[in-house]
Amino acid sequence: MRLRSLPLIALCLLSSASAFAQKSDGGAKSPAEEHDKKVATEIADNWVSAPVQEVTKTREQKTGTLAYTSTAGTLTIRDAAGKPIASIFYTAYTMPAAGKRRPVTFFYNGGPGSASLWLRMGSFGPIKVRTTDPKAVAPAPFDVGPNPDTLLPTTDMVFLDAVGSGYSRALGDAKPADFYGVDQDVDAFAKAITRYVSKYKRWGDPKYIFGESYGTTRSGALSYKLEDQDMALNGVILLSSIMNYGVRQTGFDTIHIGYIPSYAAAAWYHNRIPNRPADVATFVDQARAFANGPYAAALAKGQDLSAEEEDAVARQMSGFTGLSVDYLKRANLRVDLSRFRKELLRDSRETIGRFDSRYTGIDDDAAGENPDFDASSTAITGLYVGSFLDEVSRRLGYDTDLTYRLSASEAGEFKWDWSHKGPDRRSQNVADVTADLSAAMRSNPHLRVLSLNGYYDMATPFFSTERDLKHMMLEPALRPNLQFRYYPAGHMVYLNPLALHQMRLDVERFIQEGAH
Repeated sequence: MRLRSLPLIALCLLSSASAFAQKSDGGAKSPAEEHDKKVATEIADNWVSAPVQEVTKTREQKTGTLAYTSTAGTLTIRDAAGKPIASIFYTAYTMPAAGKRRPVTFFYNGGPGSASLWLRMGSFGPIKVRTTDPKAVAPAPFDVGPNPDTLLPTTDMVFLDAVGSGYSRALGDAKPADFYGVDQDVDAFAKAITRYVSKYKRWGDPKYIFGESYGTTRSGALSYKLEDQDMALNGVILLSSIMNYGVRQTGFDTIHIGYIPSYAAAAWYHNRIPNRPADVATFVDQARAFANGPYAAALAKGQDLSAEEEDAVARQMSGFTGLSVDYLKRANLRVDLSRFRKELLRDSRETIGRFDSRYTGIDDDAAGENPDFDASSTAITGLYVGSFLDEVSRRLGYDTDLTYRLSASEAGEFKWDWSHKGPDRRSQNVADVTADLSAAMRSNPHLRVLSLNGYYDMATPFFSTERDLKHMMLEPALRPNLQFRYYPAGHMVYLNPLALHQMRLDVERFIQEGAH
């Protein structure tokens, strides 16, 4: 019996029973002692915990004409002394190498603390959920089937769940604080990727990491961590990025500048602007120029901005955001995201989504200041969760009594440590990982980065991503290694089937171009 794998109450009861036994003179145990021992044994026998020994469930699959191997299992990561500290759950899809080195790509979602079922069921796996219009999806039975845009012909895929999420769990006496933080999380993912590469003998194969949302924050730091530990990556793929959480601190205008093109895209989609251009890309380009020019200059003046200048900027801003000049001036030209989501369609008593501004919701109070919920999130959660749990148990054959957690926060004790030490070893109170990614690209001049962005993503606005990545101060020779792509979609670009198709072609090309 591994005492450290038992719940605290069982340990306490067993310790208590042991103490009573030591105090006795070898005679019969008291009724209290017998009761404590019985309760502790029952708890231990029924307590569900993650396996220390790695589990591997492998099946040969065929989807259409595509034959592949699916694996659902766990990777045990250890500390420097070799002690197990966490069991990482993963699903993998692989094909024979056919005589050449076959790429492998590691996928993960964000949160922080989110499981990877979103990417697994929505993006490039061989089986995916089917979504079309930006509307709420009906309950089961779900529309799930072969994915015409799977990346499997191009790369093997491994989807990893963060510690505390999915079926991933801490082991032994490891504490939540050992994993719930920027650097702690990166260390766990570096160990998990290294373990997979070693276990399946993939050291000689091209390697890519693919993160979504906070997963891009992880990727920025992880790229340097792996490079520093002598695992050279071929590429980093960033979907719906946030690289610098410092922009969210109060007193700075950077976040407001970053939102303007996203506000413009939402206003364009919902037809809330005069003289609407034929395509969103043209309108977004105009919004970029306004945000970087007149708008940024106006905000920089603070209270020194004259009434005449404020009025002129507010009128331009109204033309891009669809909000009234009066409202913009009352907001000091700085409209928070939640306010914009509530205000844009207020006259029709609708709100717009945060993850995807194409989605609309209805609040019980149309006069309120903030939306009651995010319609782009509630519209699809049941579909993704239900279809993934059906997939992993029925098709992949992985059975466990553990609860699949969408987020590590579901277990409580979730407090994220936002501090970070970059390549210069200086401590940051709030993480900015652009320096990490820049250092990785400079130390490995073959490392390429692909930034994928949705025009209607309000959670991680694409213009902020551009501003962050273009401040990595790369030398001219390295700048072609950084590429950007854009899609008529939101945070989860893959919700739009047309956008997913184009994104698959872009990622496929990126990986193929990196082949030596």
